[in-house]
Amino acid sequence: MPDYIYLIRPMRQEFFDHPTPEEEAAIEAHFEYLKQATSQGRVLLAGPCLDRTFGVVILTAGNEEAARTFMMDDPAVSACVVMAELHPMKISLRY
Repeated sequence: MPDYIYLIRPMRQEFFDHPTPEEEAAIEAHFEYLKQATSQGRVLLAGPCLDRTFGVVILTAGNEEAARTFMMDDPAVSACVVMAELHPMKISLRY
């Protein structure tokens, strides 16, 4: 199966220091969504950059449409808390 990466960036810079209750709920649901997908072997890696610039999700999907659907179903993306950008990728090295 091909691998994909999606980058997420918050819609508001203030999100980091002053998230709204809606943003907090969307991020909590986002974490649970990714945690479940990781336990199913769909998400290979996920996490935020510590410099507060973007987060990354690397996943395995059958095709780009499936990867895009997974990304758009991410609760933080569907709630418009973050903007997301999908890219196909080849993992050349894996631990």
